[in-house]
Amino acid sequence: MSNQAQAPAVLVADDDPHIAELVSLYLKKEGFRTIEAATGKQAVEMFAKFSPGLVMLDIMLPQMDGYEVCRQIRRISRVPVIMMSARGETFDKVLGLEMGADDYVVKPFDLKELAARVKAVLRRYEKADAEEPGVIVFPGLTIDQGARAVVYHGKNLDLPGKEFELLSWLAARPNRVFTRDQLLDAVWGYEYAGGTRTVDVHVKRLRERFSGNEMWGIKTVWGVGYKFECI
Repeated sequence: MSNQAQAPAVLVADDDPHIAELVSLYLKKEGFRTIEAATGKQAVEMFAKFSPGLVMLDIMLPQMDGYEVCRQIRRISRVPVIMMSARGETFDKVLGLEMGADDYVVKPFDLKELAARVKAVLRRYEKADAEEPGVIVFPGLTIDQGARAVVYHGKNLDLPGKEFELLSWLAARPNRVFTRDQLLDAVWGYEYAGGTRTVDVHVKRLRERFSGNEMWGIKTVWGVGYKFECI
């Protein structure tokens, strides 16, 4: 990315000025433009003002934590979000991803790896945008990939980002079996450092949204993974 004028802007939200400066300087070195925010409230304001192409979001922000910032961003945009935190517990990672984050990095992190994750997430979004979105229809279920909307028996379902992407991925490939690792690669990206438990959690939440008395559903293939089965 040699032309900074054409590079995506990255919003770096962290209340530690040293970390924010280090991340910004390294991303600029990699060809990105950066915007910095020191509080959650400021991050939301800067996002609305500058419409960045990606957000680097610390969880422990003052005024409004990173989870709430991510939730507010997801109400208006599907721009990629990478969460940063010193807390590396599985619960924190899963919660961040459920809020709609695309990746989660644990501090202290290697700046070169961080830049690689930024580029990988952006590549996935560029690829998704380049593909022609479609509408997937099953009895009682409509998935509009372009609008990122799900209608279940006439009612709109408000799915978090990763739940929608997982459902869309499986439903677009009915009756095909995928391992948890394959689903992690497809939906979260191969750079994602979390475990396959993330897939199980998202499948469980998706199942809870449907009655189960359908001619379709996400089925467990024991010892292998999951498939979207339709009769």
